[in-house]
Amino acid sequence: MALPRSGPVRSEAARIAILDAAVALFAERGYDHLTMEGIARQAGVGKQTIYRWWPSKGDVIAEAILEGKLLGGRRDLPRTGDARGDLTAWLTDLFTLRGSADGEGLLHSIVAAAAGNAETGRRLRSEILAAPLSDRLSEALGGATGPRLAAAADALVGAVILRALSREHFDETDMRALVDAVIGTP
Repeated sequence: MALPRSGPVRSEAARIAILDAAVALFAERGYDHLTMEGIARQAGVGKQTIYRWWPSKGDVIAEAILEGKLLGGRRDLPRTGDARGDLTAWLTDLFTLRGSADGEGLLHSIVAAAAGNAETGRRLRSEILAAPLSDRLSEALGGATGPRLAAAADALVGAVILRALSREHFDETDMRALVDAVIGTP
C-alpha cells in the first residue's frame, strides 16, 4: 500500500500560468521591474507556489527560455549550407538581441539563474548553447567531436557572454573574427 503524499500537489496548469505570466510581464515591464509578487498576481497563484518551484525571478525566466516561451527561434541556428556563415549570423543575432532592452534583462536573468543554481546552469548550457552549437560547430570543424567540440562551443559562447556582460559593442565583423579564431580561417 502506497503512503499518502505529503505536501501540496504540483499543478501543471499553475506552472504554465506562472511561466506565461512571467513572459507577459517581462515583455511589458522588463527584467528589472519583474517581481515574484507581480508574477503571482498575474498568474492567479500565491507567491509560495512560485517559490516552491523557482528560488528567484531569474530561475523563472530561465525556465521560460528552456520551455521555448522566450527567445523563440533565436535558439535555433540557421541552416544555409555554410556552417561558418550560419554561426556568424546566429551569434550576431544573439548579440543584437542583447543590445535591446529585453535582451539586457534576458542576459541578466540567464546569468543570475545559472550562477544561483548549478542544475539550471547545466540545463541552460546543454539545451540552449551546447545542443544547437554542436551540430554546426562539428560541421565547421570538419567533423570534430568530444573535447575539441565542447571547447569550441565554450569559446564562442564565453566570448559573447563576456562582451555582453561588459556591454561592449560587437558587430558582425567581430563575430566573424571570433568564429575564425575558434574554427580557423578559411
